Amino acid sequence: MHVNRTGIHSLEVPHEFDATGSFDVDVVNHGESLHVHLHLDDALSSVASIDAANHHIEADSERRIRVTVDGDGPVRGKLKVVTAYGAETRYVDVVVPEGGPENEPVIVDEELAKPQPKTETESEPLLEVLSTETLFAAGGGVLALVVGLLTLALTSDFLLTLGVLIVVAGALGALYLTVVR
Repeated sequence: MHVNRTGIHSLEVPHEFDATGSFDVDVVNHGESLHVHLHLDDALSSVASIDAANHHIEADSERRIRVTVDGDGPVRGKLKVVTAYGAETRYVDVVVPEGGPENEPVIVDEELAKPQPKTETESEPLLEVLSTETLFAAGGGVLALVVGLLTLALTSDFLLTLGVLIVVAGALGALYLTVVR
């Protein structure tokens, strides 16, 4: 669609559009910046949606607006296009055929059936893959475990023992998350 091509706030849209799935509305602005409002009528909004209705189009620029079709047709509805807060209004007949996007065929390339070569990170040793920060955190966790276990072995105070067990459990959890991550 074109705005500001034949005059200020002018609007040129196609009369009809067949949507076989989600589609983009390309707005080409040939003049000063302006706002474009898109609205789906009730029939069309039952199978499609737009993230935002109002769009600011910069001067002499192009903007792509996604219309997501997530329902099944057949549906015939209207896309209302308004420029400059009502200066111009046009309607595009949109047809969503029976079948909808969930029935579209998925084309799988034959290359996916072939075994893929291992990447460099899959063949690297564990210490080369881990970052310095991760190794430092793991070392701190091991140190906390050692100090906690030594304190536990040398004390007979119940509250201190309970506190050390909590610290040891936290350190073990952190080590687990560091290695599993």
